[in-house]
Amino acid sequence: MKTKALYPGTFDPITNGHVDLVARAAVFFHEIIVGVAESTVKNPLLSFEKRLELAEIALAPIANARVCGFNGLVSDLADQLDAHVMLRGVRSNADFENEFQRANINRMLNPGLETIFMTPGENFAHISSSLVREVTLAGGDASRFVHPAIKIALDNRLAKLRLKPTKHD
Repeated sequence: MKTKALYPGTFDPITNGHVDLVARAAVFFHEIIVGVAESTVKNPLLSFEKRLELAEIALAPIANARVCGFNGLVSDLADQLDAHVMLRGVRSNADFENEFQRANINRMLNPGLETIFMTPGENFAHISSSLVREVTLAGGDASRFVHPAIKIALDNRLAKLRLKPTKHD
């Protein structure tokens, strides 16, 4: 029986690796819900609204994927959406350690929620939102790692950050 799966994250920005994971998972679930966290704790580069918009653009080719925003506990969101599976991507042992702890906490908070770990496709194992932000902020070209619309949004955000006058100007 196919069910809904929740794939939560800040997606700052959503990368080709995220999209690949959703596309590969989409064959196993009747619906993949990409939950974009508002998360002010991580101090995102892109606004919440922009991250939602860009996730919708990047995931548009995947018919059974949809995007929703949230604030609060992932376990509560899964309950609200009637999603019994949470997807998490793991690229390394460090990712696994962190995600393993989160999976156990989420299952304690929502006993009906199971976490499925997926590894990235071989072309995407090195891509993370953090590295894409670093490349962008350092003036590098992140176009190989993100959808073209996301590259434009990152460039626009970088231009705004550089145009901000300092207190000494």
